Amino acid sequence: MRSNIRTAATAVATAVLCAAALAGCSGDGGSSAAKKEGAADFAAASPSETMPHSPSPSVNVGKVSAVSGPLGKILVDGRGHTLYLFEADTKNKSNCSGQCAVDWPPLIVATKPVAGSGGVKAGWLSTITRSDGKKQVTYDGHPLYTFDLDKKPGEFKGQGLNQFGGKWYVLGVDGKKITTMPPGATTSPSHTGSPSPGETMSPSATGASPS
Repeated sequence: MRSNIRTAATAVATAVLCAAALAGCSGDGGSSAAKKEGAADFAAASPSETMPHSPSPSVNVGKVSAVSGPLGKILVDGRGHTLYLFEADTKNKSNCSGQCAVDWPPLIVATKPVAGSGGVKAGWLSTITRSDGKKQVTYDGHPLYTFDLDKKPGEFKGQGLNQFGGKWYVLGVDGKKITTMPPGATTSPSHTGSPSPGETMSPSATGASPS
């Protein structure tokens, strides 16, 4: 009788210990699973959720505004870069392609150009279709370009240059070229492209302020 009692007690104690052990295992397992699930969620998060992307530098490039400077009030793109006309162009037709379009990037847009501040006339803004199918902005019929040596707003290193068969000038809000040159500026009529290696341009001819 006493033997049966001891056996039953031992069985009960064993059952209690096993139940506690199972509960502990189950709790650890749940915690580990939760940790793994959280880690997986963090790893799966897209970069845009953890680190916002910087705005594209081309945002608002199709906005044409006018700013005042040493050459008068001239047209600029949405980044503030100087815009030029090419005298070899005809009304609503660009004659700048190939290497010319590399040195003088056309102002390209995917949608309708927008008039910004400074007195730009929205009705004079339009687009033409280039030979590559892209849309180039025009102002009063003049296809618009930037210059690859203008690295920041306020520069007008292309002013008055004679390249690719014609001269390049900044444009006013009245739709006319501005031929004003910085004091002491010089141009090279025989120049047909960007400066070759080793060639230099006078600071006064580039629109940069003398140091």
